[in-house]
Amino acid sequence: MNYRQLEAFNAVMISGSTVRAAELMGITQPAVSRLIMELEAATRLPLFDRIRGRLVPTPEGQLFFREVETSFKGIDRLRSAAANIRDYGAGILKVASLAAGGAVLVPAAIRSFRETHPVVRITFHITWSSEVRNGIADGQYDVGLAADEIDRSGIDSQLFVNFPALVAMPHEHPLTLYQTITPDLLKDHPLVGLAPEDRARQRFDSVMAEAGVEPDYVVETPSASTVCSLVLSGGAVGITNPLVTESFRSTSLVFRTFEPRVMFTVYLLFPATRQKSQLVRDFTAELMTHRNRFESAVDDT
Repeated sequence: MNYRQLEAFNAVMISGSTVRAAELMGITQPAVSRLIMELEAATRLPLFDRIRGRLVPTPEGQLFFREVETSFKGIDRLRSAAANIRDYGAGILKVASLAAGGAVLVPAAIRSFRETHPVVRITFHITWSSEVRNGIADGQYDVGLAADEIDRSGIDSQLFVNFPALVAMPHEHPLTLYQTITPDLLKDHPLVGLAPEDRARQRFDSVMAEAGVEPDYVVETPSASTVCSLVLSGGAVGITNPLVTESFRSTSLVFRTFEPRVMFTVYLLFPATRQKSQLVRDFTAELMTHRNRFESAVDDT
């Protein structure tokens, strides 16, 4: 018993005749009849009665067709799965991001991506940059966004954004009178700071030290979004990542540029052990599109 014999049997059952089955298979009618006889010999089942030149399914043939029909549906699913894998990988996209990227940019990219890939299932994790990096290295994620303090050995990475820091402040704060904030202006003003291990925080501290100004940190947090939330509650100002500012545009929070420039650098990460599927390439393209929109918005700030 082979696939071609089963294909002929299936074609006869669904079309009702060997002539139409031959048309479906692109072979001659005698070839279909021969395949049916070979299948009956292989299965030792009388699949059809021959009545006035027609093949009429026997009860055994009807029972056997149920099994063949189920098998062919499985083959169709395999063909569909193969096409999806060929075009889009496994049909599942696993994304991870540092909190700043997960605030607005990555969700916006996911929303656009789903418009053109509605059947793809997406998992999205927001976690520490180090965890994003480790998950990429272990193959847990297909795409990741992480800050530049991570170890980028053993993974594929490319620069994603390199944005200058902004100073967040309440709308009634006296520093709103200035369009550009410098270290000397921050002297004696309480600050909400990022965690000491944050690379942008370290660059900010270095700039402040060169200016001879000691930052007055009253709160420290690992999240740029939390910096903005704490500043919004009043009293202090904070250096924050421009990636999170869109979430606060409708609030009374005010943002100003800081000089000398302190950069927030984010890398796009991929597993080094496998090639990028079409699915990953398509999602990466959406990330780049939304990154460009953010860059334009930051330039207008």
